[in-house]
Amino acid sequence: MGDSHSGPIPALDKADRSELLRALESSLGSSFSSDPLLPNPNPLIIVISGPSGVGKDAVINKLREAREGLHFVVTATSRAKRAGEVDGKDYYFVTKEEFLSMVERDELLEYALVYGDYKGIPKQQIRDFMGKGFDIVLRVDIQGAQTLRRILGKSAVFIFVVAENEMTMVERLIDRKTESVESLLVRIATAREEVKHVNKFDYVVVNAKGKLENAVKLVDSIIDAEKAKVWQRNAVI
Repeated sequence: MGDSHSGPIPALDKADRSELLRALESSLGSSFSSDPLLPNPNPLIIVISGPSGVGKDAVINKLREAREGLHFVVTATSRAKRAGEVDGKDYYFVTKEEFLSMVERDELLEYALVYGDYKGIPKQQIRDFMGKGFDIVLRVDIQGAQTLRRILGKSAVFIFVVAENEMTMVERLIDRKTESVESLLVRIATAREEVKHVNKFDYVVVNAKGKLENAVKLVDSIIDAEKAKVWQRNAVI
């Protein structure tokens, strides 16, 4: 007994499956679409910050290797090039006059005077790569992150990178061998204050000594989670 549609559907060959699909479409009065059920996630702006000596660059360099589809914004700076740095890769090195000219033309998303030198984020670079579907990674100091939070609000993801303890942070600063004792004292005092800004960020990532991979995996997971959100962040530059 029972009607002809009751019971499980038997195994079908390709022709029978096509016929069943057509019958279902006919019954429903519409065709089945092969288009995605949801639009692609919006390109993200990911702001990575933290005090000096927490290994932000190490995290970012590993993230660059681990994940495709990211554009790491090259910051413009008026400071002198350090040994081993490459213009256009590490920073865009410009004179103070050139930098101030960029400010005049409103070409920078944010900029600041840090330890006597200017640093700023070129807007057009972000627009170009977001237009190609890339997620944007911005590496900024705490001051820059505060400015970007005012400009971008909740439309960007803010990640705070921190060392597991103060001793490790200070040792990393010493190991750089780029600072005088006076400069170290300034950076350490500043870093102590900067750690207090963690509650202004969306996520915190501990970059523990010898566990860089763990920190990178966590940042990678944060990006994945943001991509899976129902309510997408939508940054417009």
